[in-house]
Amino acid sequence: MTETHEHEEEQDTFAVGHLALGYLTGKATSKLLDVDMNIPLLFVASIVSDVDLLMPGLRHRGPTHSLIIILLIFLPAFFLYGRRATPYFAAMAQHSIIGDYLTSEGVQLLWPIAVDWYGIGFAMTSLTNILAEWILFFTSLTIMLNAKDVWTLFERHPSNLLLSIPVFTVLIPTLLSFPMYVPIELIIPHLIYLAIFTLSILIDLISGLRTTQKSLLE
Repeated sequence: MTETHEHEEEQDTFAVGHLALGYLTGKATSKLLDVDMNIPLLFVASIVSDVDLLMPGLRHRGPTHSLIIILLIFLPAFFLYGRRATPYFAAMAQHSIIGDYLTSEGVQLLWPIAVDWYGIGFAMTSLTNILAEWILFFTSLTIMLNAKDVWTLFERHPSNLLLSIPVFTVLIPTLLSFPMYVPIELIIPHLIYLAIFTLSILIDLISGLRTTQKSLLE
């Protein structure tokens, strides 16, 4: 569906939906291709397209959401890492072709070849969308628990610090109603993601400080 984009109120799939879909698509791709995945990097890939919210003068869901731009960004990664880069490509691409494609304002999927906006037209604060985001959240959290992926986030690893990107760019800002309003019905899943990510970051930081302290005392 192609439509003329009339920029009104900023609407989007909320952070919880992007994070859940990013994990689910990345996990499915890694299983299909039998490759390992880095979970923090997967979560970062799932929301990095929204960097345009922090770039003055750049329209939201425009160039940074284009599948053409995403593919160009990943070409070096495919060249260097082959199919191991695919889960992160899937996590980043789903942001546009699943999450933001559902919005009433749409997304510039084919920029710069075409400047048309594509979308189905769901109101993001509708009951249908809120239920969908809860289902995605529960599904992703259940799989994360069953696959023990949650517990890997509570083990020391430098990549856990990458989770500070979704924490400070989408989770905390959206809970403060910037740059967008989050309906009260979705506060709980946002807080759960925020708690998991923050705990993961703190574990890594505290462990790193203890290691540094120990080396200084030796």
